Amino acid sequence: MSQIVYDALVIGSGAAGSFAVKELTAQGLSVLLLEAGPAVGPKDFDPARKKAPASSINIWERARATVKGQPIQARAAFFTERFSHFFVNDRKNPYTTPKDAPFLWIRGRQGGGRLHSFGRVLLRWTDEDFKIRSRTGKGEDWPISYDELAPFYDEVESYLGLYGNKDDVPTLPDGVYARPASVTPAEQVFKQAVESRWPERHVVSWRYIAPDGERVPRPLREARETGCLTLRYDAVVRRVTTHERTGLATGAEFIDRNTGKVETARAATVVLCASPIESVRLLLNSASAKHPDGLGNSSGVLGRFFMDQLPCLAFGSFSKAKGWALDESAPTDPFYNPSGGIFIPRFGEGDAARGDFDYQGSIGRAPVAEDTDARLAFFGFGRMLPYADNRITLDPNRKDAWSIPVPHIRCVMHEEEHALLRRQEETLIRIVTEVGGDLEFIGSPTGLKEMGRGAFPDADAFSRFMFRKWFGKTMCMGAAIHETGGARMGENPTVSVLNPYNQLWDAPNVLVTDASAFPGSGVAGTTLTVMALTLRACRWLVDQYRTGEL
Repeated sequence: MSQIVYDALVIGSGAAGSFAVKELTAQGLSVLLLEAGPAVGPKDFDPARKKAPASSINIWERARATVKGQPIQARAAFFTERFSHFFVNDRKNPYTTPKDAPFLWIRGRQGGGRLHSFGRVLLRWTDEDFKIRSRTGKGEDWPISYDELAPFYDEVESYLGLYGNKDDVPTLPDGVYARPASVTPAEQVFKQAVESRWPERHVVSWRYIAPDGERVPRPLREARETGCLTLRYDAVVRRVTTHERTGLATGAEFIDRNTGKVETARAATVVLCASPIESVRLLLNSASAKHPDGLGNSSGVLGRFFMDQLPCLAFGSFSKAKGWALDESAPTDPFYNPSGGIFIPRFGEGDAARGDFDYQGSIGRAPVAEDTDARLAFFGFGRMLPYADNRITLDPNRKDAWSIPVPHIRCVMHEEEHALLRRQEETLIRIVTEVGGDLEFIGSPTGLKEMGRGAFPDADAFSRFMFRKWFGKTMCMGAAIHETGGARMGENPTVSVLNPYNQLWDAPNVLVTDASAFPGSGVAGTTLTVMALTLRACRWLVDQYRTGEL
């Protein structure tokens, strides 16, 4: 492989990597894609794995996964054994954190990355996310605006065929939807109650994509069909290689996951799409004489300003509606559960409780008897500010199964986050209880608060005991799985790692397009923004490459 020089090398095949190879191959570039895990196919989506959990807490599924080597992955809030093969083995892929600051790094290494296990909800961000410093005086503005990214949002949404509705909510821009999305009768009652009581609060349907029956993500399939893509699975990249004189990238060094053989790939450009923590880890591990503190780290900012969104989880019931309903908006999938639910975006400007948080949830979708109160569940996401002391570094004393130094992750809430999370929880409690809901618990990194009949009242006593015992390890930072930052974009090379087109200031033939490029955490899911940002950056890369700028 070292004898071939590709036009572009893409590292990682998830949300960013799949769109990177789609764009680059569509424009005729020869592309090598290195994916650390195995290929994924129909065998990985066996309907026989789709079993009802033994209890609502699924404590035994988590216990079995822990024994098999997934003690971290099994703590994901909505972990299920059905998806366990789409999460890494924690023994082979360790990391470290400060003793008093746990962080859940939930990740998958396989073709398509976390596209096989994420909720498939795709939401736009707004200038309230991109221009937060201009709006609040806190955090950091992005070097691009919503108007600059909007055409790429349009393109991604049109390509993927989203389910969604035009809602005309200022804090959550409408997108391009191929088909309508539904809400359950219980969610419709909840929506009417909330919006009539608080005019600046809106309840909208999810905006999501259905499971892909082909199982290989469409961008990867189409890139492969061009004939311009070489795809190498089981290739664990350990560093980006650079030219000793120019400092530009020359390719990457990787390890065959199965044989342990070290190989080198060569390319004129490199697009890093490995996910925030992994991309930063690779850049730090790519130190050389020209880049002594890591590739792209002349500013000393690489690894700093790492964030995740502030998580809170609540379960309960809704007395204004009974039973449950099956959402048949999308075709039934033999492996995945039906998609759908509701989203409460950031409130409008006239709401006194307005804050940088939102909620994703569902009501009346969990099977219960027809005369039983509908079940409800919400997950809240809050903004985290970027702090220099929240950072990714390399742990000099620990290595993974391939002898690569592991990341040390520090992601700690400051007082600003503690205050925002308190408001986030208090607001959700008030919304639910004032429109006829009964919460059984709400919890976050600040702890578990039980009310009414308590958490999972119908579960067995042992499962409830274990839920309370493990909650602090489950609902800590990282639980939102919306990590961002570490290689942020900016206008000034002294305080950022990437320029406004995702190029490394120190090596312009390297792009980083996953969420490590984000200067802020936002409050909605990161996936759609990652996809749109990747299209924009790769289109720029092709233009620069063809004009000889790279």
